[in-house]
Amino acid sequence: MSKELHHKVAIVTGSSRGIGRMIALQLGAMGARVIVNYANSPAKAEQVVQQIIEAGGEAAAVQADLSHIDGVNSLFDRTLERWGQLDILVNNAGVNIYKPLGEVTEEDFDLQFNLNVKGTFFACQQAMKHMNEYGRIINFSTSVVGQMFPTYSVYAGTKGAVEQFTRQLAKEVAVKQITINAIAPGPVNTELFNEGKTGQQIEALRKSAALGRIGEPEDIANVIEFLVSGKSQWITGQTIRVNGGFI
Repeated sequence: MSKELHHKVAIVTGSSRGIGRMIALQLGAMGARVIVNYANSPAKAEQVVQQIIEAGGEAAAVQADLSHIDGVNSLFDRTLERWGQLDILVNNAGVNIYKPLGEVTEEDFDLQFNLNVKGTFFACQQAMKHMNEYGRIINFSTSVVGQMFPTYSVYAGTKGAVEQFTRQLAKEVAVKQITINAIAPGPVNTELFNEGKTGQQIEALRKSAALGRIGEPEDIANVIEFLVSGKSQWITGQTIRVNGGFI
């Protein structure tokens, strides 16, 4: 186990599966004490916690619905109650609903903006209040922001908002020497990505990447590993497109 993040405390939202799970595991392997946040998957979250502990790390699962400010506040309160500090926040939790314009409901719209935008923004606010100096905030966008994909309008809109407040908050959080950046993955092989897609659709997305493959959760977690390390201390307010040349 690496000791680079020894004595650091990290929150990874939406980390019971997929990309968030891999990020939590890698931060745990770097020595961080990890809060594995989940909304509806307690068993999967506990599995992630146990994997980190079995590898010699420390972790705890915390349920919180981040589409409500009360849920955001509860997540940070419970983190501070357990370990008394916060050094890293990875705002990975998100939801997407793919529908053509004429079928989008107010409920669809609100669900995506409440979690993807409001949840991320107010988690950043809590981090600014409670995070130690030289902390790290990493938000999640999507490479779809740069595309013209039918049915993605609301989801891409939420992530466009995330990219903007990642930029605008950079100087505010810098008073504590905190960096804030966003990751914009391309297609990544997760349960959520594969759900509802045909083999032909996945193959078309694979071919659209310059490197000729769908990403893996490790591809994203590896960039997170860099952004939480001391080697990234002069990078802030940026969106990094981790997508294998997805166009």
